[in-house]
Amino acid sequence: MTHERVTKIAEDVVKCPLCGEESLRLSIFLYDAPYIGKIIVQTGRCSSCGFKWSNVGLAEYSKPKRILLQVKGTDELNALVVKTAEATIKIPELGIEITPGPAAQGYITTVEGVLHRVLEHVPTECLNEESECYPKVQRIREAAEGQHEFTLIIEDPSGRSTITGEKIRVVEEELK
Repeated sequence: MTHERVTKIAEDVVKCPLCGEESLRLSIFLYDAPYIGKIIVQTGRCSSCGFKWSNVGLAEYSKPKRILLQVKGTDELNALVVKTAEATIKIPELGIEITPGPAAQGYITTVEGVLHRVLEHVPTECLNEESECYPKVQRIREAAEGQHEFTLIIEDPSGRSTITGEKIRVVEEELK
């Protein structure tokens, strides 16, 4: 991050949710990100146990929303995704639903990067070609290479997630 684009908003030391020590240093930054606009980046690191946490989201709050992107090719796969820790990701055609837990983190990636994050959490047995779940893993890999069309849905109760890019059409709906 360049100094012209980043401003530290706050810093504090709080109780770590993992070890319980008062040693988790939380920092909050406002960052002017190219193509996205102003975002809030939150980081935390415990000096006692090494626990790390991060979150990211648009600086401007909005109403809870559902974001839909029909992924048809490279333009959509390269679109930027800002996903907050509170957001759920769904890709119905690939049988994917990722709901946030208490240790969920926000991130910035591409649509292709979302698929790679899914693949990073696939159980080891699903990587075996003889397993029942291997075809699903293979389909996700192929989708990441642009071989399958799919719908990326982000449901964010905080309203701070987004998908942005050139030549893409994103639909936003109010999340009820």
